[in-house]
Amino acid sequence: MPTSTALKRPPAADRKFVTALSRGLDVLRCFGPRDRWLANQEMSRRTGLAKPTVSRLAYTLTKLGYLRYSDALNKYALGNAAISLGFAALGQMDIRRVARPLMQELSEYTKASIHLAVNDRFSMQVVDTYWNAAAFVIDIGSRVPVATTSLGRAYVCALAPPERKRILDGIRDARPSDWAVNRKRFEQAFRDYEDYGFCFGLGDWRREVNAVAAPLLPRDGSGPVVIGCSGAAFQLEPEVLKRDVGPRLLALVGNVRSALSHG
Repeated sequence: MPTSTALKRPPAADRKFVTALSRGLDVLRCFGPRDRWLANQEMSRRTGLAKPTVSRLAYTLTKLGYLRYSDALNKYALGNAAISLGFAALGQMDIRRVARPLMQELSEYTKASIHLAVNDRFSMQVVDTYWNAAAFVIDIGSRVPVATTSLGRAYVCALAPPERKRILDGIRDARPSDWAVNRKRFEQAFRDYEDYGFCFGLGDWRREVNAVAAPLLPRDGSGPVVIGCSGAAFQLEPEVLKRDVGPRLLALVGNVRSALSHG
């Protein structure tokens, strides 16, 4: 999905909204875990901003330490200030501390990967993960699509109707050609969530991967956090997810919610 598409960006008439800051953050958001170096042209493509604008923003972010520049490559990478900011945010998430031993236990039982993810526009950002040697790996910092993953579907299912409509409209507008398929899959996800309390991803994102995920609503009123399990499709067959892994995942979410309520 285009990183420049915002779900909650205020209208131009909002005098409190600082457009330059928003654009600078869009540039930082370009970088994923596999994007060590990016050129101005690539950042321009991902943000939808003009290349001269990206050049000025990147220069400013480099001066502030949020980016670093390589003369040899003529490209930018995330700087120490951005890394420190990210780790500071992770360190403040009590849910990671509470959930991690439970995630480890479920990973060892399923021989699959267990992920903790938060939303970032049209992606889900993995903020913690646990796997064993045989598991399919999605590392911390990875972003996966909302539209085609169980993590994204569980997140959307947990939203209040206005927020749900907003993100679905954004997904439709960003990829109109995919909307007919995505709409049907979300409709199925809503039924699954109502029936079971969790959502599935059966080869939609990667053909060889099946997954299940369930949302958790933090007590601080912030958006839903999602915990999911993913693994090889031959290992995590749909009935296994529905009858065994999914209920265990719901129990994990309930235990995390209870621990946070009494923490």
